[in-house]
Amino acid sequence: MIFPLAFLWIHLLALPSFSDAAIYVKRFEAKYRAEKTLQATFLERYTENGQTVRTEAGTAYFRRPGKMRWEYESPEQDLFLVDSKTAWFYVPNDHTVTRVPAKQSADWRTPLALLAGEMKVSRVCARVELAESEKATAVGNVVLRCQVRSAEAGGASSRDDRQNADSPASSQGRQGDTVFFEIVRETGELARLLVRQSGGVQVEFRFENWRMNPPLADSFFRFEVPAGVAIVNGELPAGDAAVK
Repeated sequence: MIFPLAFLWIHLLALPSFSDAAIYVKRFEAKYRAEKTLQATFLERYTENGQTVRTEAGTAYFRRPGKMRWEYESPEQDLFLVDSKTAWFYVPNDHTVTRVPAKQSADWRTPLALLAGEMKVSRVCARVELAESEKATAVGNVVLRCQVRSAEAGGASSRDDRQNADSPASSQGRQGDTVFFEIVRETGELARLLVRQSGGVQVEFRFENWRMNPPLADSFFRFEVPAGVAIVNGELPAGDAAVK
């Protein structure tokens, strides 16, 4: 019995370890890399010190190269759109739209810009590891902790972002952010994104109903300023308004 057991042990050691975060990163990247367009419904929850401040829902769309459209449907109809060069945040009830160069936008959705780019997690994360202390929302999912690249870190990723028009927003996150990706173990499908900041601030995005390559025209990702709407140049609204 010694020889068969030894052979089995050697065979198991040769198999890839499912505790290795790199396996799930590759699976996540492979899931979305070949798709020209993507669509999913989302639930967004903003909390401070464990208390829910706002919950919103809508539909998100992605198109390569470098375009995103977030249509907020509940409780209000708002729009966040990136046309690869400019990020627009439109609040119909306020009759205002804020615009800012996409690569200068430090927005909560920045980690998701990779879905409209080259789908390289390394553009957003300097390091990825299993977040074993974070509870997944469903059995069969795994949570990955992303050490966000910062502007101070510089390096190859920063240079690539400046040269690559296929990126809708800078991959450089806010220093001090902790980002978690929750994906389905077997398929690599994105189930949740969690952005946690110091000071007890947290933004969570949950995704369902993913559609691969839905018919989305390029014009769907262009923002036409409605008549009577004021344009504000600068960064997106600060504080909890920035989560939209």
